[in-house]
Amino acid sequence: MVLELQFLGAARHVTGSKHLLRVGDDSILLDCGLVQGPRRMADAANRKLPIAGRDVAAVVLSHAHIDHCGALPRLVKDGFAGPIWCTDATADMLGMMLRDSAHIQSQDARHLRRRGHDYEPLYDQEDVERTLRLVRGVPYHQPTEVTKQLRVEFLDAGHILGAAIVVLDAHVDHKQRRIVFTGDHGRKHLPILRDPEPIPPCDVLITESTYGDRVHEQRVDMMAALARIVDEELQDGGRVIVPAFSVGRTQSVVMFLGQLMREGRLPQLPIHVDSPMSREATKIMSRHPDLFDDETRALIASGHSPFFFDGVHYVADVEESKALNQERSGVIVAASGMCEAGRVLHHLAQSIGRKQDCVLMVGYQAEGTLGRKLLDGQKQVNIYGEPYDVHCKVRSMPGLSAHADWQELLGASRHLADKCRQAFVVHGEDEAAEAYASRLRNAGFREVVVPSKGDRHEIR
Repeated sequence: MVLELQFLGAARHVTGSKHLLRVGDDSILLDCGLVQGPRRMADAANRKLPIAGRDVAAVVLSHAHIDHCGALPRLVKDGFAGPIWCTDATADMLGMMLRDSAHIQSQDARHLRRRGHDYEPLYDQEDVERTLRLVRGVPYHQPTEVTKQLRVEFLDAGHILGAAIVVLDAHVDHKQRRIVFTGDHGRKHLPILRDPEPIPPCDVLITESTYGDRVHEQRVDMMAALARIVDEELQDGGRVIVPAFSVGRTQSVVMFLGQLMREGRLPQLPIHVDSPMSREATKIMSRHPDLFDDETRALIASGHSPFFFDGVHYVADVEESKALNQERSGVIVAASGMCEAGRVLHHLAQSIGRKQDCVLMVGYQAEGTLGRKLLDGQKQVNIYGEPYDVHCKVRSMPGLSAHADWQELLGASRHLADKCRQAFVVHGEDEAAEAYASRLRNAGFREVVVPSKGDRHEIR
């Protein structure tokens, strides 16, 4: 009987995570994320899924970032009606993430139609609600039957709230194989969340490689760098725009800024979090203190909130967001993290031509995204189809990323080499994925493959 993997997304690419595990007669999709990048390319990839929804028995979800979960309503619209398995905290996050995705698509459609472009959203709110009825949240460390031949157990990945290292035990005929999917593997000693749990011995490893060719700054350096950047902008009379994902990065930036002000390393300054989803995500995170690290729980026990404190303001409505155009100092944290949608685009349109202002990138910027174009130093970019000359400063703090770098990934995986029969390197652009694959081979892994989209591999 069949036991194989097929890589349908995030293969030699960072976004659009989709990996199909065939166990006997059943097809189980590991993640179902949206491709992010230039609108035309991303829309074409997201509109026609690489597998029909009716052909998928179940989905196993690593976490709630949109490049891992955002295509779920499209899959449901295409006929999927099976269970979607994930951690309890991911289940809590999904409703917010998917409803916001549908809302953004609806807004973009209206905006583009006004400009004469024909655009139909990938899915609507009704599709989202149908999707959410299929979600099955389970606690970490609780083995769960996905099919008669496959069990799943979730371990804490330390990436965002609810993120999981996915442990899959497959039984086909007399063959038993353990497959581990890292999802997005987190980092030790970052704020708020617990460190990633150890990856258990396995026969097959599917590992991310987002930063497979890079090493991050340490936390002490990140704090100093953030203080320096913000202080310089205050001296220049400008403001700092921080494009950040609503789940994870936004909360880390807010917590760091609060700590810097409490320690007197920054003066009291206005921090505007301009994303309704960020506020909702922060509320959801506050309901899961059991998943916080010791430092964050101690901060809360001392009477300080890591997310809600004097100086931080969560912007509610559109009019309040527009009023921020008049703000010429302080920090504005807004989604989306790769500058492809959301309110950050309006703030960039205001700041991108001002040499006093700064755009601070705190996460990965995929190829082709507006964030990547700014990071690469392009002198002119398009926002909502209009050209803008770039005069602002564009700075980067990749150390704030919640993705492990290659040293951290290898440190978490090296002990698997003796038992692991096959390793597949995904969720990384070509250079990063190939670099990390080479490091796995040097660490003693017997067979290491960087799959391309559509590739099939038998699990031996």
